[in-house]
Amino acid sequence: MPEPVLLTVVDAALRGTLLAWLLLLAAVLLRDRPRLPAARVGMLMLLGLCVQVVSSTPLFEAHVARLWQAPLVGISVANGVLFWVFVQALFQDEFRVRPLHWALWLGVASLGTFNCATAGGASLAMVALQRAVPFVFAGLTALAAASRWRDDLVESRRRLRAFIVVSGVAYTLLMLAVRLISPQGRLSGAAATFDVLLLLAMIGVVAWRMLRLTASELFPNMAAPAPAAEAPATAPETSAPAAAPDTPPTPDPAEERLAAALQRLMSVEHVYRSEALSVASLAARLAVPEYRLRHLINRRLGHRNFNAFVNGFRLAEARAVLADPVRRELPVLTIALEAGFQSIGPFNRAFKAATGLTPTEFRRRHSADS
Repeated sequence: MPEPVLLTVVDAALRGTLLAWLLLLAAVLLRDRPRLPAARVGMLMLLGLCVQVVSSTPLFEAHVARLWQAPLVGISVANGVLFWVFVQALFQDEFRVRPLHWALWLGVASLGTFNCATAGGASLAMVALQRAVPFVFAGLTALAAASRWRDDLVESRRRLRAFIVVSGVAYTLLMLAVRLISPQGRLSGAAATFDVLLLLAMIGVVAWRMLRLTASELFPNMAAPAPAAEAPATAPETSAPAAAPDTPPTPDPAEERLAAALQRLMSVEHVYRSEALSVASLAARLAVPEYRLRHLINRRLGHRNFNAFVNGFRLAEARAVLADPVRRELPVLTIALEAGFQSIGPFNRAFKAATGLTPTEFRRRHSADS
């Protein structure tokens, strides 16, 4: 079989395999996490990659009219926006997709569609803008991940999330460079096959790792709001604890000392009130490596996210103040800021997720009870 024909057959086989994996992962996300923002955005991104796999086929680019290619190219270019949104949703349990995200996706998709449809008629500025899109959103993706990556306390999930971000950003920048040096931005047969191989390797690793994560730990659990009854101020858990093992392990004296020191910092010294509190700063105060602190909070205390752990103490303090008739006139914003929240919005969302009530409703109910 001549080499070009063999390459075409191999390329088609790889694309078919990749499409099957992408659709399978999208179906799994739709089945397991239909209401979760990260899963929804992830499903859309996987479908966008399916479009990209089809539209980047050399035969498709060479023989299909540009007007037919244009919308598919636009969707492919806008995958960079979806990846950025997906990473934000992946690292922020409280993330919500906003109109700005859809507007950016639509704008980038329209730009790619227009430039492809007009072929050589597009202005240099429009072409340069399209070429800058992958670079800009790759940078935004890396920043979004870097700002939140340390908060994840589940080690296996942290590694998978890191792989998704690093490989995704590296793939975006590498293929951008390849297209920039290709005639008219079209990939040669070998480059197109290399593109598919990279995607196939990335998706294969993600699929394998997701299968090995218990209960799809890549994403947070969709827990129902807690009942409106007040929780004791000394029990600040806001997320479901990890299941207790059948046989309790033998206590580690070093871990016991670390747990006691952590409890003293949080409950006595109230370090959670600091807006700048992080895993790194807390580990430094305890004079232990970050991984030991993560392991303690995750395995012993049952938290999957550092912010959820800290917010538990903040919310417990806020509930105690809101239920105190002596401090009935204290503004809710003041309570939120003194507890360590940076603004009223995140406080209101976290409070309602934990109690099923807004802070004002919670205070009103306790005022009526008293």
